[in-house]
Amino acid sequence: MPQISEKGKAMPASPIRKLVPYAEGAKQKGRKVYHLNIGQPDIATPEVALKAIKDNALKVVEYSHSAGNESYRRGLAEYYRSVGIDIDHNQIIITAGGSEAITIGFMSCLNPGDEVIIPEPFYANYNGFATSAGVKVVPVTSSIEDGFALPPMAEMEKLITPKTRGVVICNPNNPTGYLYSKEELEQLAELVKKYDMYLFADEVYREFCYDGQTHFSTMNLKGLENNVVLMDSVSKRYSMCGVRVGALISRNCEVMAAAMKFAQARLCPPSYGQIAAEAALSTPKEYFTEVYDEYIKRRDFMVEALNKMEGVVCPMPKGAFYTVVKLPVDDADKFAQWLLESFEYNNQTVMLAPASGFYATPGLGKDEVRIAYVLKIEDLKNAMETLEAALKQYPGRTI
Repeated sequence: MPQISEKGKAMPASPIRKLVPYAEGAKQKGRKVYHLNIGQPDIATPEVALKAIKDNALKVVEYSHSAGNESYRRGLAEYYRSVGIDIDHNQIIITAGGSEAITIGFMSCLNPGDEVIIPEPFYANYNGFATSAGVKVVPVTSSIEDGFALPPMAEMEKLITPKTRGVVICNPNNPTGYLYSKEELEQLAELVKKYDMYLFADEVYREFCYDGQTHFSTMNLKGLENNVVLMDSVSKRYSMCGVRVGALISRNCEVMAAAMKFAQARLCPPSYGQIAAEAALSTPKEYFTEVYDEYIKRRDFMVEALNKMEGVVCPMPKGAFYTVVKLPVDDADKFAQWLLESFEYNNQTVMLAPASGFYATPGLGKDEVRIAYVLKIEDLKNAMETLEAALKQYPGRTI
């Protein structure tokens, strides 16, 4: 039998989705499963985007420009200018989701064997994108004790080798919900300048900053005009993950020229996705106000409920709609599987994402999980009640 590739063997499975068979098994038993494991909001997609798809008059679904429809790129550039990021539509390539933006960004800037430093825990699929590009992820660990703040620059600098070509950040952060401050980013900028590295910035949760905090974009870091590669997506901003539309953005002409060749090789981004994304630019401000207020309610309720549980530690997220939680369990992977396979409370259970898959350092995150507060309050109440009951019954409880 022919063998699969070494890259295929090295490609990591998704820690977010690997428990799906167990969740399906629980549902087949008639149990209600509360999905706290994945960032799929139950917030309605803007009506203006849905209407644009329903009412489109296309007779032929043609290829678009490889960089994406010009009308959408111009509209998107206006959106960025409205949030203080001054770019031109020619500095944008529309991608098939933020995932493709990250992959094309890596392949345009990095060679196989190059290294990128990423604060951990980090979005697990960065591992997959790096594997696809032949890039090595070098983690620098952040701690739940300080809410997963950006690690000290001295710790990051210790990890720099001749193969280090970049740093990857997600701000606001998935999976921790931490929001990097302007001061933290300026410190990082000095390190990036010192070693002339790329700064890959995933800013898909830009709109979700809480408690009076504001988002500062890496695109506005002085002196890094040719270093910053921004990755973005409409998935969370407009609650339309399935349209698979993202963007790769840089002021570095050489990076964009290289990225364009990869964009041409995959022909074009999704046509209907672009129709929805362009229409979504006209989403009324009231939509975002309502969404913001709803996430604040969900966050505050969930964090309070978790911290009331004996042995549970949950930092207060400053952005996005996730948090990494420390549980009194021997092994979060076993616990998450046990929840789906062996536990029920009032014929319901919860699905969590074990945090070990968000760390690159072996052994870390063993007693942590990522929880996404993307469900309505009523469901969150049931989910928290169920989780508390599960922690009391779990055979591997440590406290």
